[in-house]
Amino acid sequence: MTETPTHSTDDEAVERVLANAEKRTEARVFGAAQALQDEATAAHTATDGAQWDLEDRHALRRVAGLSTELEDVTEVEYRQLRLENVVLVGVYPQGAQEDAENSLRELAALAETAGAVVLDGVLQRRPHPDAATYIGRGKAQELKDIVAATGADTVIADTELAPSQRRALEDVVKVKVIDRTTVILDIFSQHAKSREGKAQVELAQLEYLLPRLRGWGESMSRQAGGQVGAGGAGMGSRGPGETKIELDRRRIRTKMALLRRQIRDFAPAREAKRAERKRNTIPSVAIAGYTNAGKSSLLNALTSAGVLVENALFATLDATVRRSETSDGRVYTLTDTVGFVRNLPHQLVEAFRSTLEEVGDADVVLHVVDGSHPDPAGQLQTVRDVMGDVGVRDMPEIVVFNKADLLDEDERLVLRGLEPNAHFVSSRSGEGIPELRAAIEEALPKPAVEIRAVVPYDRGDLVAAIHETGMLLSVEHREEGTAVHARVSERLAADLAPFAIES
Repeated sequence: MTETPTHSTDDEAVERVLANAEKRTEARVFGAAQALQDEATAAHTATDGAQWDLEDRHALRRVAGLSTELEDVTEVEYRQLRLENVVLVGVYPQGAQEDAENSLRELAALAETAGAVVLDGVLQRRPHPDAATYIGRGKAQELKDIVAATGADTVIADTELAPSQRRALEDVVKVKVIDRTTVILDIFSQHAKSREGKAQVELAQLEYLLPRLRGWGESMSRQAGGQVGAGGAGMGSRGPGETKIELDRRRIRTKMALLRRQIRDFAPAREAKRAERKRNTIPSVAIAGYTNAGKSSLLNALTSAGVLVENALFATLDATVRRSETSDGRVYTLTDTVGFVRNLPHQLVEAFRSTLEEVGDADVVLHVVDGSHPDPAGQLQTVRDVMGDVGVRDMPEIVVFNKADLLDEDERLVLRGLEPNAHFVSSRSGEGIPELRAAIEEALPKPAVEIRAVVPYDRGDLVAAIHETGMLLSVEHREEGTAVHARVSERLAADLAPFAIES
């Protein structure tokens, strides 16, 4: 266990605060991390494909006990490459114990996904978190004893700590202290794959780090130049110039400006693809929901997309678009989006706003909820709150309770009372998938223009376009061409206008 010094720097605080894990452990006080599905029921199905990405994600593991860290802890702080043993701590007001326990279980799942071993978890009831040490100095001393008894090297707080709270708590418990936001940022940095996803995560990390930098004092300052004729007072008057912490802040702001420009540069390509789909009047369905609710599994079950599926939080960060067809031949797209979580850091909401816009531009939102989760109502509310934050309100919504194979009849009755019109599906067993497809078809917008036309046989491209983007009501092959009765987009109706006939 290394002792965290009072005067240290957080320059690399978000580089890697947690390591990959080889095993999962249960938290001694509050039970297993319920945000993760039981491994016995988390099997893959044939629609999930070969899952090469998952094998690649798990290909390298860090091994404990091989560290060659320097004895000078100021040089290795926040650079531990060993498996971290963590203790969780939370604060809740009177009457909110159940919510606090669910939140702490979810934090345990986040820590395990990031690669830590959860040894213990404690909650304290108090009206407000202590402004100095989050849990109060007396309880901080008790936490220090728990850390020493379990051999933990990290404490994770179930909130976003102020920089002063974190430093004060570190001074008492004598090990590294991080907060919920740091863990979520770390998971995002591990799972981002695309250039845009990596840029979004790095921007969120820097926004979080900027107000939390700690300086090394005046010893790291640079001398300011100055001459008598240039406004200075000459020899002996040149005071300290830009300090190390000021230099770091300037470099971070410069990097953040660069990342924002990069993210803006990604927008035209994404908007061009979106515009092309709109031009061809291809309806879109966005799959949104809480993290680990089974969104990617549901996408695979609906389209056999073969996208990455993992029993972990935030396994999917990059939006995935797949093509599907209705029973009458209409084409539409399904988009798998990043999951949400309670107390999602506002830095990530802002950084991933461009990705979340996929939900806002959809014609239908498929809101996936983990039916086996202990707090499905909390999941529903969290997702709707975040969607409201990014300006997505009043969208046509289909609520789906996934993992129905894990539910008994009593649990289904409770969920039915929560959302009377919801669909119960199981990506693993296939239950409810045909009914969900039918509901999606019913919710998709119908083409605007009804038209009757006789299309010459040499214009088969128009008939194919009707099949792909329109709604074919009837077809008859005549001597002069193909007689069609269909509902089509305004653009296709204009192309069919020369061949239109009276009904």
